[in-house]
Amino acid sequence: MYSLLHSNFISKAPLTADEFALIEAVVKPVKLKKKTKLLTNGEVCRFSVFVNKGCLRSYSIDNKGEHIVQFAFENNWISDLYSYITETASHLTIEAIEDCELLYLYKQDMEQLYMQIPAMERIMRLQFQNAYVAVQRRLNATLSITAEERYIALLAAQPDITQRVPLLHIASYLGIAPESLSRIRKQLSTR
Repeated sequence: MYSLLHSNFISKAPLTADEFALIEAVVKPVKLKKKTKLLTNGEVCRFSVFVNKGCLRSYSIDNKGEHIVQFAFENNWISDLYSYITETASHLTIEAIEDCELLYLYKQDMEQLYMQIPAMERIMRLQFQNAYVAVQRRLNATLSITAEERYIALLAAQPDITQRVPLLHIASYLGIAPESLSRIRKQLSTR
């Protein structure tokens, strides 16, 4: 259950077997059924979640509807970093799209790991940097490339997404109406 997490961590910094044993001792494995929420708008996010198996989404809701911020597939992390860091109410909801096997790492345990394992600060700094870069890349794409180009890039990054995620969610993530996504998919299939 921890092998994917171990690979994820050691890709950023070396860890000894003893250090990883300390991590395993505080990481909480959780199985989550499809459509189960692990964070609801208004709660303070006190964890980061590693996806061992399955897919989740984070989203916000306003008077215009639902806006998907992130999909998290295997070997990825999901959290509301703003709420996590500032310890304020989340504006996001995080929900399982598929049945999931997750590894929860709570903030208080992370702080303890920072003290016990110096490499953990490097690992999480790189994780947070990667998250920031992904947000910047997504924002830039939203402002500078077409919805079709964003859809093609999404397919390149996650080729099986259309088999795992409802098209309605993909349209929301791309910031377009479901009808627009259908039109894009039809145009691409005729090329």
